[in-house]
Amino acid sequence: MQDTTAELRQRVRDVSRRYPGSQRAFAEQIGLDATKLSKSLTGTRRFTPAELTRIAEVTGVTVNWLINGGDDAETAVAVPRRSARSEQGPGGSGDAGRYQQILDAAWHLIAERGYHSVRVSDVAQACGTSAATIHYYFPGRRDLLIETLRYSVKLAFDRQVAELHSISDAHERLLRLVELQLPTEGLLRSEWSIWLQVWNESALDPDLQVLHSDSYTRWHDTIARTIREGQQQGVFTDRDAEELTVTLTALIDGLGVQVLAGRPGRTVRRMRQVLRDFVEREIARH
Repeated sequence: MQDTTAELRQRVRDVSRRYPGSQRAFAEQIGLDATKLSKSLTGTRRFTPAELTRIAEVTGVTVNWLINGGDDAETAVAVPRRSARSEQGPGGSGDAGRYQQILDAAWHLIAERGYHSVRVSDVAQACGTSAATIHYYFPGRRDLLIETLRYSVKLAFDRQVAELHSISDAHERLLRLVELQLPTEGLLRSEWSIWLQVWNESALDPDLQVLHSDSYTRWHDTIARTIREGQQQGVFTDRDAEELTVTLTALIDGLGVQVLAGRPGRTVRRMRQVLRDFVEREIARH
């Protein structure tokens, strides 16, 4: 479904009206000027994937809901369901807005400083509120880590749905998925930082292992589904899709860790090339 449909525009209108403040303020919050937002809402301009992702992030909905009208809609991505807290309402109550503000601050602090270096008082200071308010939404520091993982998963899958929903060629889609996993500076590198810390904590926390496993399984399933669709389209080899997925995801994980750890010669550019070479050599049909 194209992002110029009347249904998508209406859903964006609905969430923008529930956002506190004017349409101009909403446009600024998602990184658009008011004129571009107006053109997108009238159908004379398309929302870009980045804009759809930002709209979902700001309003608490998902890109899948914006594009397809439901989180259970079939997509090229194995999207997770919204958490109960995120369904408190897109931009609706002050409580939901405060919760998101705290989550945003905690997410950035943990990504930048590390989970064990972030105190509840740090999050409170970043939000301009009290530690008691933080504890109201997140009883313990561990709860902050769990919710930052959920938030990272939502950001990643929102971005994937926005980028991939209009790509029908499985080969092109797989290369785009690889690109979306590179720890480039900014948001993606911060997401990788969160993931590394969750991996570390999961080794010692069985409950966190379950949450991590569920999130990782959805990413694995997205790769496997794309490879199987490519096989059906005749653009990928007939080798076992599950084995190819295991190898590709392991390559992504290992190279990503090496890039973040600053290993000499392990750059984002090198990681991209190694992964694309693997896709062309081992998965693509020649």
